[in-house]
Amino acid sequence: MISVILALIIFIIGIYGVLISKDIIKSLISFNIMQAALIMVYMDFSSLNKNQVPIYAEEMKKMADPLPQAMMLTSIVISASITALVLMMSIKVFHYFGTLEWKKIIEREEL
Repeated sequence: MISVILALIIFIIGIYGVLISKDIIKSLISFNIMQAALIMVYMDFSSLNKNQVPIYAEEMKKMADPLPQAMMLTSIVISASITALVLMMSIKVFHYFGTLEWKKIIEREEL
């Protein structure tokens, strides 16, 4: 239960970062923090019955389901690729607008 509370605090820190950040890179880091908190919660809920890892299980009925772990690994890989894509796009935005601040980009787009 403590890990869920910790994940909630981390998620709130991520939301605060998204709402307060004035920069694209800081927003991206905040989204990654939020995603890490969601992975923590999902992994905590997937191990509520405290079963063993399939490699170390002595009996077939005590094994944990490896599907949630595989899904979270896939989520991490997808998040890493999206992060790389956003970083590449932020370089292009910086070359075009000369800044990475949301407010200045929006102001220059309206002109």
